[in-house]
Amino acid sequence: MSFNGYKAFRKLMFIFVPTNKRKGIIIMMEIGSKAPEVLGHDENGKEIRLSDFKGKKLVLYFYPKDLTSGCTTQACNLRDNYAELKKQGYAVVGVSVNDEKSHKKFIEKHDLPFPLIADTEQKLVEEFGVWGEKSMYGRKYFGTFRTTFIINEEGVITRIMLPKEIKVKEHAQQILGK
Repeated sequence: MSFNGYKAFRKLMFIFVPTNKRKGIIIMMEIGSKAPEVLGHDENGKEIRLSDFKGKKLVLYFYPKDLTSGCTTQACNLRDNYAELKKQGYAVVGVSVNDEKSHKKFIEKHDLPFPLIADTEQKLVEEFGVWGEKSMYGRKYFGTFRTTFIINEEGVITRIMLPKEIKVKEHAQQILGK
């Protein structure tokens, strides 16, 4: 497939992203589509809405699990570069299927300056298409695929960073294009 063909393919409503030879994820959101207004509830039970970020670009990042090595590395990279992200007009919100109590512990332990949505019923991960079958050490289970959506000031998805693209140690730099 040519590079232009790949770019066109990525803009499709359903994007199949192979994560290995046997499985993949289906991204349900399209570049150029409007993100949903109600995103969910944060670690304090407060409803997070897209309109809360009007006038800012939003980094909506989905991650598998609180307090695991890769997810902690990614969150701490975003924390360490939060001032630069804010300076460039970004707000940051993390999403996982962990509950509010787990998110509070994660935020407190690592001094995270941004909210984490507790998607315990998997509504948002399914709406964005980042929930699916995974495999670790031969065990199959369902979980969240590490994926980041960049949403512009008008609430439109402008970029989708897929699991194979994300480098947890450099995630903020990837977002900022550095």
